[in-house]
Amino acid sequence: MKLIAQLIIAASVATLAVSSYAEEPKHEAPKVAKPDLAKGEASFGAVCAACHGADGNSGTPAYPKLAQQHPEYLVKQLQEFKSDKRNNAVMKGFASALSDEDMKNIAYWVTSKKAKPGFAKDKELVTLGERIYRGGIADRQVPACAGCHSPNGAGIPSQYPRLSGQHADYSIAQLTAFRDGGRKNSLQMTQVAAKLNDREIKAVADYIAGLR
Repeated sequence: MKLIAQLIIAASVATLAVSSYAEEPKHEAPKVAKPDLAKGEASFGAVCAACHGADGNSGTPAYPKLAQQHPEYLVKQLQEFKSDKRNNAVMKGFASALSDEDMKNIAYWVTSKKAKPGFAKDKELVTLGERIYRGGIADRQVPACAGCHSPNGAGIPSQYPRLSGQHADYSIAQLTAFRDGGRKNSLQMTQVAAKLNDREIKAVADYIAGLR
């Protein structure tokens, strides 16, 4: 009888444990809000279009084309302008007025716009630029740009930005800023640009402008 009583007690405890476990609330993964493209378009028109073009295709060589750029990259840059990790007084002012949600909405909207192709201008330089972009400079341990930004300049989403068709003037300014310490938000790019001279930077930028 004692054995039977012990078995009944054990079964009851097991039943209670199972019941208690079954009644525990399930924790659902937090829902990630989808970007609001309508709000993104409105914010872009109000804040960004004057410099970057109504559809993200800047007509001014000093300002980058943003159309078709990876949204994760754009959000990261806006956050870093806001935090001063990337130094630009003009962009700091605009980014500081944006919330993370605003940044995401803007980035995903402008990403949905098709980038207009660019053109290389210097036939002699573009040959050097292609050689560096595709093969690097072995004797100075300069890696091929294509290794991160892809052979056609499409980049790798959330890791490396799209370069295809970007204004040469803008690319020259950024590579020079990385090399000379004016831009410090990518150690990898600082190390690469540090090994390039002015002519090589200009050549790579011209080649990038014609990529498609």
